[in-house]
Amino acid sequence: MATKITVALEDDLDGGPADETMRFAVGGTAYEIDLNKKNARAFRKQLAPFVEHARGAGRGQRRPRTSSGRQRSGDIRAWATQQGIAVSDRGRIPASVVAQCDAATGGA
Repeated sequence: MATKITVALEDDLDGGPADETMRFAVGGTAYEIDLNKKNARAFRKQLAPFVEHARGAGRGQRRPRTSSGRQRSGDIRAWATQQGIAVSDRGRIPASVVAQCDAATGGA
């Protein structure tokens, strides 16, 4: 026996059938709203003046790793190993381990 599941979007403004899900963010909070074509068009029209003057927000620039940063990571890993704290050889060191190391060694 087969089961068929149908998902129907409902317009969040008027309760009728929706054609698309609009995603947007304001004040650092992301939102989604399901809208029919008419309401989606009105949404885009209302935002148009703001979008026209806005700049794209990509991911922040990554800071390059420095030799001092690599040295510090190596020192923290060595300290953690001496203390019997398991840390991986690569990747991010948990903040709690960094804090413990700084507290014990007076590092910053």
